[in-house]
Amino acid sequence: MRILIIEDDQSIVEAISLALQIIWPDAGLLSTHLGEKGIELLQSENPDVIILDLGLPDISGFEVLKRIRLFSEVPILILTVRSDEADIVKGLEWGADDYVIKPFRQMELLSRIKLVTRRRGAFIEGTPLVCGQLQLDPSSGQLFYGEREINLTPTEGSIMHHLMKNAGRVVTHSGLAEAVYGVDYPDAADSLRVHIRRLRTKLESDPGDPKMILTRAGVGYLLAKPE
Repeated sequence: MRILIIEDDQSIVEAISLALQIIWPDAGLLSTHLGEKGIELLQSENPDVIILDLGLPDISGFEVLKRIRLFSEVPILILTVRSDEADIVKGLEWGADDYVIKPFRQMELLSRIKLVTRRRGAFIEGTPLVCGQLQLDPSSGQLFYGEREINLTPTEGSIMHHLMKNAGRVVTHSGLAEAVYGVDYPDAADSLRVHIRRLRTKLESDPGDPKMILTRAGVGYLLAKPE
């Protein structure tokens, strides 16, 4: 795996590098503190995943994200101190695969890197899941709602896979975080809430009054079983 870090805090780069040396010693690491240089490195070095800070000294991380998505589908994980939900939604809507807020836990970050680098065609082994009009093929990440194909990010695909396996039962925040990220962590519930809202906009006729993916306040989420 080759990882490109676009980050102007050298201590963050060193922390990620140390974690990689311990867990994934064969991983290659490239880094730059400039957004423009990061775009150049993507084109010349073809990394498998990008870790992108939003607060860069030359151009905004959002601008880097926007420009990369004009020509590349490389997985991008935003790593930033900006925790406003508006920023999280913006990052995901502009094409980021995941959004991690600093400070972060090293094992959490590595598990989320592993998640976003899963390509379509290699999501999760298993037979297709069917729940009413929903059909999910875990091996390809394809979700169909009736005749309509729904495009999912790897994170959304993992969430739907777990919810469909447990249709009709409440899935706790911690249980869903462990299923999706491989580990529960302090901000997991907030991150999952944003992804759930995005799934509702893709699936629900009225995302503000969901009938399919239901919230159980303070507990978790439930995928309603079809009648």
